[in-house]
Amino acid sequence: MQTFRRVSAWLSRQIGFIILVFSFAAFLIPSLFAWAVQYTSAFLAVIMFGMGLTIRMEDFRAVFARPRALFAGCAAQFTVMPLLAFGLAVSFDLPADLALGVILVGCCPGGTASNVITYLACGDVALSVGMTIASTLAAPLMTPLLVYVLAGSWVEVSFPAMVLSVVKIVLLPVVAGIALRRMAGRTVDRIADICPLISVAGIVLIVSGIIAVNAEKIAGSGALVLVLVFLHNGAGLFLGLGVARLLRMDYAKSTAVSIEVGMQNSGLAVALAAANFAMNPLATLPGALFSAWQNITGALFASWRRRGRQKEVEVPGS
Repeated sequence: MQTFRRVSAWLSRQIGFIILVFSFAAFLIPSLFAWAVQYTSAFLAVIMFGMGLTIRMEDFRAVFARPRALFAGCAAQFTVMPLLAFGLAVSFDLPADLALGVILVGCCPGGTASNVITYLACGDVALSVGMTIASTLAAPLMTPLLVYVLAGSWVEVSFPAMVLSVVKIVLLPVVAGIALRRMAGRTVDRIADICPLISVAGIVLIVSGIIAVNAEKIAGSGALVLVLVFLHNGAGLFLGLGVARLLRMDYAKSTAVSIEVGMQNSGLAVALAAANFAMNPLATLPGALFSAWQNITGALFASWRRRGRQKEVEVPGS
């Protein structure tokens, strides 16, 4: 079991590289992965269920024990990335599909990979987990509302349909996972080491499936989308860090907030695009490429933060 735990942890840390390898394979041989795209929502629901299994009641107590940092982080989550997405869509004069895809990514909650990256950066993991939980639980309202407001000038957005999608794909699986842990915590603890592996497999299949069915379109517009993803993710990380420093958070908290803001649940963006915007097939592409890219930049950002930790002047926490 100890060996299995180490393998699971290693795979979680290498998720960026794994996604890149499978994405490249999906681009070269689309037929190997095209089947996965029809199960995008199911894969994401399983990932969210696994996230729910990892949440304990103590996590909620830890969340509410630090309301200022949590509120500030969540406020940045649902303002910085959505506004960056809208700004990129306008600045690059994007076609409707890509504008919608970028805005969907920006309006999603934080992803679970941010918790791993925060740990690698020696950040405040409890705050990171708390922000992920809070933004995920707020997503059924905030994500559809933001997409409706920001993307409405490009495409018609059905607010009720999006709310229903987020509830089915995110909220219900997370709540089910929390409930199962509450009822059978000891049994869940014995299988907890499987959850990271399931998450890795799910994200890899989501991204690979989207890339496989869009291989020809990627060849034509992939460079533009990569530039957008690079700017969106990078600006989110550093603006999140700027917000935390303005609020005089210490190293651990500012690192957690920065990573949580810059790293999105881009799998949800893909699933929402596929479920609600079938007439805009390229809308899935920014989310798929964001999934791959954010894990690479997240690992690099964590390394940079660790190296600079000794030089930072620590400020009393919030």
